[in-house]
Amino acid sequence: MDTSRFTQYCEKVVSNCARVIVGKEEVIRRVLTCFVCSGHVLLEDVPGTGKTMLLRAFAKTVGGDFKRIQFTPDLLPSDLTGINYYDQKQGEFRFRPGPLFSNIILADEINRATPRTQSSLLEAMEERQITVDGVTTALEEPFLVMATQNPLESYGTFPLPEAQTDRFFMRLRLGYMTREQELSVLGRKSAPAIIEELEQVVTPEETAWVKAHFSEVAVSPAVAGYLMDIITATRNENRFVTGVSTRGAIALYKAAQVNAAFSGRDYVIPEDVRDMAPWVLCHRISTSGGRMADTEKFLSDLLEKIPVPTEAL
Repeated sequence: MDTSRFTQYCEKVVSNCARVIVGKEEVIRRVLTCFVCSGHVLLEDVPGTGKTMLLRAFAKTVGGDFKRIQFTPDLLPSDLTGINYYDQKQGEFRFRPGPLFSNIILADEINRATPRTQSSLLEAMEERQITVDGVTTALEEPFLVMATQNPLESYGTFPLPEAQTDRFFMRLRLGYMTREQELSVLGRKSAPAIIEELEQVVTPEETAWVKAHFSEVAVSPAVAGYLMDIITATRNENRFVTGVSTRGAIALYKAAQVNAAFSGRDYVIPEDVRDMAPWVLCHRISTSGGRMADTEKFLSDLLEKIPVPTEAL
């Protein structure tokens, strides 16, 4: 397998997005990992850190049809999926597709919509299809939902249920820039102006190739066993109310493969699994307090206790 195609693809996407979001190359790389794995991204952080700009820049970089949906309490499921309406000129019912019939969806402030509207995303995210009035329509590939939410402000919001969060491949956060990085962006053009100048840097053929071939990255029995040790430990840990699902285990397996390929290797090492674990697993684990910081700390402690394979891999 030619791993140089993976590394070149990753470099082009990350460097282009980094023109807008300074100093967050690792986060951009994780978003790209989700995209290659046909997963979805939940981006949580305080307002003003560039969540929406990152997703806009990524959509412009990889191309495809892009739609932004501002989630509000009065948003209805049909506003996302589309509706059948009566066309008086034609004398028949016609289907008007909603914004979910796109390649890349930005679900801005997803937790401001009601659970009924949030649930309209479930079929699209998991099965890549939408059913309206008993008629099922397949969605075009690639298909990626990138949702944002503010974890601090709870007034007027509806927390995502576990069934919804489990369908997100990763939960990420941007965090603040360093002092030097922030100084560098104070006097430059605005982020929307820079995004307007961005060009698509990868072709649909390149995207299709990396999505089709990342599964060829080898995972030894020892590394696969290490991954399952982590998954099993989350289910047996008494500080966790619920452990990681099988969907989560598969997601971690795929994320480790893509991380290895982006690093120029055609085989997975334990560090790939360990690096991806916090972002793939934390939102799939429930604690009694429900605080994200507690979950991350508990998982970090758990990873320290699990023996890492040391033989030649």
